[in-house]
Amino acid sequence: MRALVTGGAGFIGSNFVRFWAERHPDDAIVVLDALTYAGNRANLAPLDSDGRVTFVRGDIANQELVEHLLASQRVDVVVNFAAESHNSLAVLDPARFFRTNVLGTQALCDAARRVGVERFHHVSTCEVYGDLALDSDESFREDSPYRPRTPYNASKAGSDHVVRSYAETFGLPVTITNCCNNYGPYQFPEKVIPLFTTRALRDERLPVYASSENRREWVHVDDHCAAIELVLAKGAPGETYHVGSGREASVAQIAAAVLEATGKPSSLIELVPDRPGHDRRYLLDSSKIRGELGWAPEVPFEAGLAGTVR
Repeated sequence: MRALVTGGAGFIGSNFVRFWAERHPDDAIVVLDALTYAGNRANLAPLDSDGRVTFVRGDIANQELVEHLLASQRVDVVVNFAAESHNSLAVLDPARFFRTNVLGTQALCDAARRVGVERFHHVSTCEVYGDLALDSDESFREDSPYRPRTPYNASKAGSDHVVRSYAETFGLPVTITNCCNNYGPYQFPEKVIPLFTTRALRDERLPVYASSENRREWVHVDDHCAAIELVLAKGAPGETYHVGSGREASVAQIAAAVLEATGKPSSLIELVPDRPGHDRRYLLDSSKIRGELGWAPEVPFEAGLAGTVR
């Protein structure tokens, strides 16, 4: 197989490239990444230096470039990780998120349908559904209504709608995964686990939002990569699959776990004002991918967090 992985120098994308190269050594991988602040060529080492990956610096919104890559590299499958993904930054600069996540995805879909790829896989998020009450026993299903509450969430919801519209209108063979919060190696330290870890190692304060009991569902990035691999192999075109572990942890619990793993005191925790539109809780019903495709997470949260800190 010949795959184009967009956003392949970022956190989840680079982990996926390494995962795929190890498990499918005969496949060709082309990485397209704009190398904005969260993208890093070093994330792809040593694959980037031994010829197993072809790297192209570019923007998914550049449709001419994408079409040329798809055709010249004879790409069979597109896996789209490229996205602006930081909620707090989206509050400051919403237009940047809509440009990349909505218009960029549209340009990518259009290039893929013009060239005629065999599969277009789009990586999305649980945040498109809005949030749940902390005491709720509900979870989001694949048919749950979209109720995004922040510019980032709305831009990802828009990208999902773009992908589905290209399937319905043009027959583009698409699949979508909506995943819960990822953690693991190579994550840019704006996100909570690497932020807390790097600050703890420097004996700096860990900024915990005032709504410290807000919870997220967490899955190790390796388990997410395995889920995408299964969807590409066995998933039905046109289908959406939720990737969730069922393991929830609050911001306060994350801070405590990082401090324990780094051997640092709880006095480093500092409460800070909440951000606008801060979602309370996300939880995905992942019974579809478990039942239909046989996926299940393998990395226990405690062990995965300790390994990430190391």
